[in-house]
Amino acid sequence: MSETITVPAKPYPFEFSIDQTALVIIDMQRDFVEPGGFGETLGNDVEELRGVIPVLADFLAVARSVGMTVIHTREGHLPDLSDCPPAKLNRGAPSMRIGDPGPNGRILIRGEKGHDIIEELYPIEGEPVVDKPGKGAFYATEFGDLLVGRGITKLLVAGVTTEVCVHTTVREANDRGYECLVLSDCVGSYFPKFQEVGLEMVSAQGGIFGWTAPSTAITPLLTEAAAATPA
Repeated sequence: MSETITVPAKPYPFEFSIDQTALVIIDMQRDFVEPGGFGETLGNDVEELRGVIPVLADFLAVARSVGMTVIHTREGHLPDLSDCPPAKLNRGAPSMRIGDPGPNGRILIRGEKGHDIIEELYPIEGEPVVDKPGKGAFYATEFGDLLVGRGITKLLVAGVTTEVCVHTTVREANDRGYECLVLSDCVGSYFPKFQEVGLEMVSAQGGIFGWTAPSTAITPLLTEAAAATPA
């Protein structure tokens, strides 16, 4: 087991070891962070999310360099939409709905260009990609089995959006006994107010769902710990 790393975090320090922790990157897909995708059809400004990309790319590079497990998720549906309930398919008043043709193929449909992860954060060989039909990473997926199989007990969580898929995954993980730290500068929302409150909700009441801290507080600790670990 690698040495324990202690991170200054809210509501109090978070402890983890590299070999029992996974960086989970939630839904950094073209359909959410690029123009013409599902996020924009709902009336959102995708530029609100794009600031996360370079910060998360830097942290991802560090996580890879120290050998941390990295898991990506993608939200999307089967081509026949059999796994997309009407309550989701018909919600709101978007200009295009799930399954409709968009600039990057059918919106939020597995296998289409828009459904895939953006180039800046694209998975490398050996990094699992979990395709999920819902907002949380555990529902109707192999995510839980992946964590158990790799001996993961703690999660560093990044991605979009803070108040929806990130929050849902963290809440699901908390119910299953995982300790989660949300990387506050590596998650994003279309709404600044939701970003602020979403992060506060994670660490409220003594860490009711988990911890928050910026990636910049963790990067030097990771590199130090990796350098001190015998090869």
